[in-house]
Amino acid sequence: QHHMLGFVSNSMWLAIVPQICYCIDTLVFEANVLTTMDITTDGLGWMLSFGCLTWVPVMYSLQARYLAFHPVHYSAVSTALIAILGATSFLVFRLSNSEKNAFRTNPNDPSLAHLRFVKTESGSKLLVSGWWGLARHINYTGDWVYGLAQCLATGFDTPMTYFFSAYFLVLLLHRNYRDECKCREKYKKDWDTYCELVPYMFIPYVI
Repeated sequence: QHHMLGFVSNSMWLAIVPQICYCIDTLVFEANVLTTMDITTDGLGWMLSFGCLTWVPVMYSLQARYLAFHPVHYSAVSTALIAILGATSFLVFRLSNSEKNAFRTNPNDPSLAHLRFVKTESGSKLLVSGWWGLARHINYTGDWVYGLAQCLATGFDTPMTYFFSAYFLVLLLHRNYRDECKCREKYKKDWDTYCELVPYMFIPYVI
């Protein structure tokens, strides 16, 4: 954009800074990634290899590529609102995942003593307080809104740049369905108890 137009728009920064932060986050918290469904359940197959090598690079760069040729100029207020939405959703994503990973790694850690959990017959412990007391997949919510904020940076002249957000929503809903089925089969009646204690899946008091 700078090469073609001689400047970098505020919308471009709104798109690329979150992407850079997301990449850095994955490197810094690599250990957390190793406990996700991608690794523990799906394994290295077509979905993960195609997704990481082809699909993700195209989808995550689509917003910046569009803005390189069609810059959007936001007011200071709009820029701040989109930036706050991105930063808040990123914190929800990161803090909830870190809490879950810390509990999985060492549930007896004194720093986690305030968290309540349900102990299942299988021996597993399911968190029912903290971030995971708000919704069963609160990290998915943060992750999706974080991506939506990047799409909002491109304005509303084309639906093309929102394809990423739509696709990601379908992916997360499908993953949620698989996760719910797996947990219901694994924990049986304990899962019903857990769902009564944490009734919302994505957004507290909404859904």
